[in-house]
Amino acid sequence: MMSHETAKERATKIVAQMTLDEKIAQINFRAPEIKRLGIPDYNYWNEALHGVARAGVATVFPQAIGLAAMFDEEMMEEIADVISTEGRAKYNQYHAEGDHDIYKGLTYWSPNINIFRDPRWGRGQETYGEDPYLTARLGVAFIKGLQGDGPYLKLAACAKHFAVHSGPEADRHSFDAVVSKKDLYETYLPAFEKAVKEADVESFMGAYNAVNGIPAVVHPELMQDILREDWQFKGHVVSDYAALEDVHENHHYTKTAAETMAIAMKVGCNLCAGNISHHLHQAFEQGLVTESEITASVIQLFTTRVRLGMFDDDNPYDQIPYSDNDTPAHHHVSLEAARKSIVLLKNDQMLPLNKAALDAVAVIGPNATSSEALKGNYFGTASKETHFLAGIQTALNSEARVYYAKGCHLYTEHAESTLSSKHERESEAIIAAKHADVVIACLGLDPTIEGEQGDAGNVYGSGDKETLYLPPVQIRLLKKLLALDKPVVVVVAAGSAISLNGLESHPQLKAIIHTWYPGSFGGQALAEILFGDVSPSGKLPVTFYKSTDQLPPFNDYSMTKRTYRYIESEPLYPFGFGLTYGDVTLDNLMIEHQTDKVNVSVTLTNHAACPIEEVIQIYGKTDSVFEVRNTKLIGFKRVALSARDTATVTVSVPIDHLSVVDNDGIRRLDGTKAELFVHTASPSPISEKLTGQKPLKASLPLN
Repeated sequence: MMSHETAKERATKIVAQMTLDEKIAQINFRAPEIKRLGIPDYNYWNEALHGVARAGVATVFPQAIGLAAMFDEEMMEEIADVISTEGRAKYNQYHAEGDHDIYKGLTYWSPNINIFRDPRWGRGQETYGEDPYLTARLGVAFIKGLQGDGPYLKLAACAKHFAVHSGPEADRHSFDAVVSKKDLYETYLPAFEKAVKEADVESFMGAYNAVNGIPAVVHPELMQDILREDWQFKGHVVSDYAALEDVHENHHYTKTAAETMAIAMKVGCNLCAGNISHHLHQAFEQGLVTESEITASVIQLFTTRVRLGMFDDDNPYDQIPYSDNDTPAHHHVSLEAARKSIVLLKNDQMLPLNKAALDAVAVIGPNATSSEALKGNYFGTASKETHFLAGIQTALNSEARVYYAKGCHLYTEHAESTLSSKHERESEAIIAAKHADVVIACLGLDPTIEGEQGDAGNVYGSGDKETLYLPPVQIRLLKKLLALDKPVVVVVAAGSAISLNGLESHPQLKAIIHTWYPGSFGGQALAEILFGDVSPSGKLPVTFYKSTDQLPPFNDYSMTKRTYRYIESEPLYPFGFGLTYGDVTLDNLMIEHQTDKVNVSVTLTNHAACPIEEVIQIYGKTDSVFEVRNTKLIGFKRVALSARDTATVTVSVPIDHLSVVDNDGIRRLDGTKAELFVHTASPSPISEKLTGQKPLKASLPLN
């Protein structure tokens, strides 16, 4: 691939031909054409969290948090490669038509590798969960898939939002995230560092919030000391939309837009996603910024455009045809991702359902026919989609009757009409349930009530959640269904941890499935799992808490009591947990300690008469005083097992995965020994209770 250095040389020559006015114009994300130089207009803003978004028809994959639940680096890179193919196919055709609008370029503002530290955060669905190691591994894979390994960048990926960003959404434009050096380097920065050092990510996006008193987007320590100097990042930095405006308007770190833009150029925020870049004229006239500082930012931007092959005629990616977008093969990848992402949380000898033994099934709930519950936020337009009801209807065909009732609205007391009495669809749901052998309750959230501040659909909490419970109208409906003495399977669509407020243990609640927002083929994947064509295999990339009582305040950025690494009470469901239809045992743990790595081998046996996929997870804990409170994920591998199959799996774990971060933010190997744990969930008493197995353990000397 073309190096940064080669591209920068060419970019420097291009930018040298521009006037100061032309350079300043290029600092905005809506970069205008420079006709005399043959440079077309270009819009940098594009999205691809789980498919090419907001640019028309494209394959819609499960939302990012669902992709994380796969615990599958190879699949993640394959998905990102599909996205990049579709992005190029669409760009090539749009470009040929002279359409250079927003969402139609090659610079994609994905992935979101922030840490999902608090389940109330509405944008947590965009992330890869709460663990810095898992986030780093999946982020690297996604970036590599987007950017490709050809002579040019296939697409330019963007690691966002740098840094220490994860709500509250309502305060994001003015909030100061106060964070210790230990938490900064142990939790909030590792995924970003790996994005640079392992994936050579082409761009970074600066966050809205301040970090320890300084707006992140103009933070000298973050942008210069860490990103450019320590990590040797070579790409460009873009602000989050209107984050530069926040510097003076909300953080009051500067007094004017001119001062803000001058600092941005000096610190290295190269591109203004917003509407104040023209104030660089004033900043230059006032002597706040030099032309050479402005030039340096434009060179960074054009280095990316050169690496994308925008000024060459021999770019093979220019030959990707429009017919490579939204193909049946890509749809199959989306379906496969949905199958792997769905998590089975409870199964009281209920699933899989035996079609032959069923006369009728009732599918009830506001998410049964919801397109929004498939897509999550930042989505493309699916040419085909299968919601939950349709998937179940197709799977049963004529084998059993399917009764459907909406039951309730997602969150309001009127399901459809304010002319009716409140809860007007409950009786229909009860009637349907009474006529069925089993009730499948499709509940949860959707992006209208869980997402980003400012999105049109976020009707309360700026997209964040106030509690971890389902909306009251859904809890009311579920209680009425459970009172009918019918077996109930609850299907929860949500981009975050959901608690049923104690109803999980109700004797008639026989199974719980968490689908996340599973993409346009989520209904088919759900049906395949319900009726046993596919075994569930997703694992939780976040801790499911019982309630917010287990959490510190939302705006507290300390990791104390947060995530599986620091939790001090028993969660509802632990990080890494997810049931299958198999009966797997782990045996014969072997540890081979080499100089710079540990080879961890374990034997898996599937005692069941169905094929499954299981995720082996390796956790570590040293005796260092700087170690996390509990354990930390240091390796994982997804394994396919046939019926009655046995396999021995070896995972190589670099020894530095056992390193710790001290109170000064220094990462190092410390302590005299480590304990390794191998399990199918994070090691804890609740994991042992839910899986029926204890983790395998081994000790490892560190000196």
